[in-house]
Amino acid sequence: MSLAVVYSRASIGINAPLVTIEVHLGNGLPAFNLVGLGDAAVRESRDRVRSALLNSDFEFPAKRITVNLAPADLPKDGGRFDLAIAIGILAANGLLPDLDFTQVEFAGELALSGEVRPVSGVLPFNFACHEANRIAYLPKDNCEQAGLINDSRIIAVESLSSLFLHLNKQQLLPFYQPKKTCSQPSYSIDMQDIVGQASAKRALEIAAAGNHNVIFCGPPGTGKTMLAQRLITILPSLTSNQALETATLYSILGNDLDPENWSQRPFRQPHHTSSSIALVGGGANPMPGEISLANHGVLFLDELPEFQRKTLDVLREPLESGKVCISRARRQVTYPAQFQLVAAMNPSPTGSINDGRSTPDQILKYLSRISGPFLDRIDLQVDVPKLSAEEFNLQQDDTSESSEIVKERVCCARKLQLERAGKLNSQLSNKEIKEYCHLSHTDRFFLQNAVEKLGLSMRAYHRVIKVSRTLADLENSTQINRLHLAEALGYRALDDIIRQLSV
Repeated sequence: MSLAVVYSRASIGINAPLVTIEVHLGNGLPAFNLVGLGDAAVRESRDRVRSALLNSDFEFPAKRITVNLAPADLPKDGGRFDLAIAIGILAANGLLPDLDFTQVEFAGELALSGEVRPVSGVLPFNFACHEANRIAYLPKDNCEQAGLINDSRIIAVESLSSLFLHLNKQQLLPFYQPKKTCSQPSYSIDMQDIVGQASAKRALEIAAAGNHNVIFCGPPGTGKTMLAQRLITILPSLTSNQALETATLYSILGNDLDPENWSQRPFRQPHHTSSSIALVGGGANPMPGEISLANHGVLFLDELPEFQRKTLDVLREPLESGKVCISRARRQVTYPAQFQLVAAMNPSPTGSINDGRSTPDQILKYLSRISGPFLDRIDLQVDVPKLSAEEFNLQQDDTSESSEIVKERVCCARKLQLERAGKLNSQLSNKEIKEYCHLSHTDRFFLQNAVEKLGLSMRAYHRVIKVSRTLADLENSTQINRLHLAEALGYRALDDIIRQLSV
């Protein structure tokens, strides 16, 4: 009887727990049993591994084969264990003698011909393998993505036979050399593309500086979508850890990453027919949704009232916590969701409040599709008015600031925030607001009076203070003053519309 032990890793959220693959060849009637809480794809590896071994000119052992994927209570899915199982069978059959498997890990799906196919989730796999100081044997098509982990040791595998020759030191495979990646993302769009709308561009700069959520409200064709798309052009570049965390989420889904521009902030724009699960993630094997794919980037919801109200309300908790916890009967997974929400909408079902085609009741019914608690979590509500032909012609030749110039001010403001509190203004707790957002007695009375007249909640009250703190940071001011508070209160366009219609 022979026993071989090799190592691979499962995929549970953004983690890759170690899986020990024990292969035992015993006497008795020929059989191939696979145990260890694997799904249908894992159980089907018996047939893939058998055909791959035979088509790679190996003799399949006519013995009782038992393959155990430990730990037994850890759910396992996909074809990622095929390569490790095949190597385990060869080792247990005595074809790979005196080989130390404690320093290597395998991942890859086998074709019936013996070729090694790519798998999903190689970034968390290689990161965990690198942390364990082991060599990762990965499919060749996965190596470019796995190479994003600095200083990791990767060997690209094309086929089972070539890996066998390498392990027997007959024909060694080289370590994969990752390509140099571009550290600065490039964009084909710019803030200069937007004609007029100085107030909306100012609000976009504030949103970028303090990481505030923003909603643009205005008639069709006023540039709301253009504004939203240009937010990422004025945001600072991702740090290496932020870029790697976001890339890991795409790797879990099996998406390809552009090695030249993988550190660019994501911009996700789901359609308004998207379900709650599509936004936050889910499924029997919980996968990341749009809010996680927008991690450290922008989630743009166009035509906001057209989304189902219950769909929007599932975003309320992730907007506060920056993560989403998905619970299912067999597992619980937490995904990061530190996204910046940008939304766009028309102020009425006909497109404009002043077109005379909608009654106040119809407009209120339309706006009521967005719940008050959800709207409370939007820091900036910005009016984007329609430009007249004369205004458009006058402002078309004006040279506005480029994204690069605005980005410099944003970066300076963010640097002040990180030095002061270690986090951006939108993330400040109520205790930190008292510590870092001091108001004079008269300014506090002014704000409390304004909040009472506008009918704002306490959450909106604190968000006004956070926006005011960002306005002060953009001016490099240590103290929040009355002008900052007044401007922050001016970014409550939807509250103002609802209040006027309700009178």
